[in-house]
Amino acid sequence: MEEFSIKTKQKDNISILGLEGYLDAHTSVELEKCFEKIISEKKFKIIVNFEKLSYISSAGLGVFMAFIETARNNAGDIKLCAMSDKIYNIFDMLGFPILFEIYKEEDAAIEKFN
Repeated sequence: MEEFSIKTKQKDNISILGLEGYLDAHTSVELEKCFEKIISEKKFKIIVNFEKLSYISSAGLGVFMAFIETARNNAGDIKLCAMSDKIYNIFDMLGFPILFEIYKEEDAAIEKFN
């Protein structure tokens, strides 16, 4: 099984999470903790970059649903970007493009926050 990692960085007042590897039931806990930490720091503008993510399960998808309302209730949002076609198709099949803004590139997502 592939590893999973999250690289976090700040750009202005935006938290950017770079996901890499396999996001499944076992690794989704790590992403949950990362979101909890960011939100506990009162940072509600979040971008998730999927460029290096090779797999996502329903457990991984659930993490985004768990935090979107908190972000939006605090004048923030969770924007998604740089998905491979394979990952995008999973999000699309489950209706996520209606709930989340999805961008081809990280810069476009950053631009929407500014």
